[in-house]
Amino acid sequence: MTSSTIAIVNGHVVPVAQPPIENGTVLVRDGVIEAVGPADQVTIPDGVTVVDAAGKWVLPGFIESHGHVGIHEEANGPAGDDTNEMTTPNTAAVRAIDAINIDDEGFRDALSGGVTSVVVKPGSGNPIGGQTVAIKTWGGRIIDEQIIHEAVSVKSALGENPKRVYGGKNQTPSTRLGVAMIVREAFVAAQNYRAQRDNAEREGKPFDRDLSKETLVRVLDGELAWDQHTHRHDDIATALRLADEFGYRLVVNHGTEAHKIADVLAERDIPVIFGPMFTSRSKVELRDRAIANLAVLAKAGVRVAITTDHPVVPINFLIYQAALAVKDGLPRETALEALTVNPAAFLRLDDRVGSLTPGLDGDVVVWSGDPLDVNSRAERVFIQGAEVYRFEDGQGRVVERAERFA
Repeated sequence: MTSSTIAIVNGHVVPVAQPPIENGTVLVRDGVIEAVGPADQVTIPDGVTVVDAAGKWVLPGFIESHGHVGIHEEANGPAGDDTNEMTTPNTAAVRAIDAINIDDEGFRDALSGGVTSVVVKPGSGNPIGGQTVAIKTWGGRIIDEQIIHEAVSVKSALGENPKRVYGGKNQTPSTRLGVAMIVREAFVAAQNYRAQRDNAEREGKPFDRDLSKETLVRVLDGELAWDQHTHRHDDIATALRLADEFGYRLVVNHGTEAHKIADVLAERDIPVIFGPMFTSRSKVELRDRAIANLAVLAKAGVRVAITTDHPVVPINFLIYQAALAVKDGLPRETALEALTVNPAAFLRLDDRVGSLTPGLDGDVVVWSGDPLDVNSRAERVFIQGAEVYRFEDGQGRVVERAERFA
């Protein structure tokens, strides 16, 4: 996908990482943000494509920090669902990228909602589910050309899901005790593997590789985060206990009852990817589900992000969840941070995405108005400086592959 030099001018620019700029300009050259500032402080080179955003809001592309777009395809039934490899409790070696269909309709929906980055994760059927990947939501000939970071974290699940999956097969784990045991045993095995590997390297001896253990060593070494699916507060406490035992970077995913121990999470600086919000109380763990819980977390000082858990909630509804969270007490600034700088920081994507800052990717969205107003819509979406979506004449149009690579 080629990108040109563009200047988005005359808009209400919201960099998120800095205060808003009236009559601002965003200059993107060769796919990277070169300058952001008031019109009189940004020089626009000759020959640049100029996008007039007068009366519009200009923001960074949003980040869906916990989605299954591409691996749980829409409208394809079981044939398109590769979310969970539920044949063994520990599938640390599987990688989400190996199951992503680049042509899933969810990616087109993402653009209409101003979502330009997504962390695609395996599902929550296993205590250890596999490796995640951060990608752009559009633009490559193959998915490998949309990668932001090839491995962000490892997905893990506590509580009801793995209990139900393996208990239903009369296998371990069938209890919360068993789920935690699987995680502990896997990390102890990874610690032993690391020691044996290092000894073999020092002695110049051959060493048999184990992909699952190698992945968990990357978690132990701090390279990958531990994305912990967990709803109930007691399961979140178990997540904290396990993280203390093995010293990895914990990120709580869902956090339905995280508000009950918000002070503990804030004290330890454990971030929470909260949601999805537009769901019923479909299982016991969601009994205390409430959009207002997010405001409680933020007020306590917990760093938060927001997820649709697509396709549980359509990915283009990410901004609507943020808007209703504001209605239920979340500060406006925090709502926008939860879609941009926060997930970028705690998933270590902030060298590429998350704000309108020089040096980051030119992922820019022009909105008709304040995106937290449900009447606003994404009118133009740019990924690395290339336009990939436009809303005009009453309908949205994605720039399809045939046009991008003609």
